[in-house]
Amino acid sequence: MGERLWSLLRGACGLVIGSALIVIGANIRLRMLSSGHRFAVATVPAAPVVIVPGAKVGPDGQPMAYLRGRLDIAIELLRAGKVGEVLISGDAAGTSGDEIASMRRYLHDRGVDPTLIRADGAGLTTQATCERAHRQFGIDRAIIVTQRLHAPRAVALCRGAGIDAYGVDAYLECRRTTLVRNSIREWLAAPKAVAALISRSRGRNR
Repeated sequence: MGERLWSLLRGACGLVIGSALIVIGANIRLRMLSSGHRFAVATVPAAPVVIVPGAKVGPDGQPMAYLRGRLDIAIELLRAGKVGEVLISGDAAGTSGDEIASMRRYLHDRGVDPTLIRADGAGLTTQATCERAHRQFGIDRAIIVTQRLHAPRAVALCRGAGIDAYGVDAYLECRRTTLVRNSIREWLAAPKAVAALISRSRGRNR
């Protein structure tokens, strides 16, 4: 019995260590793929459009901290003449509310010309946002705005989808618990993103 238990413990430890190495390796890979493609508002190369991925909205329908931070940077890019329009991409029927309606209203309230806003209510994931921006909206060059921890994955997925993408880090003002939760989620999302990039690359090479 003792020997069997020891064998099970060794197997469990091996599984945990192996999983941790996959997660760490995937995160390193995304950082490598996005290296050299992330800038500040003042230094990012100009592009036709800025992509703003959706995030949670509050019970009042207003963007919460993560989404506000992305939208504020998008507004700065517009005002600085770095982009000509905004693509807001998210879940129009999300569990927290209509991300598209919330983003559109936030931009309108801050003086963004409605004719400069395009919307994709089916950008349910970062990967979907990037792929649909290229496939459905014909975007081949863009700036994508998101928080620092999410930026490597967002930039890598956009570039993998065929967009010459540059990332700009969004503002981040939130509770520590929110930051920890989202950080863990982001780290765990890396292997799936790398797998998608590998699959796409293999598909192109066939």
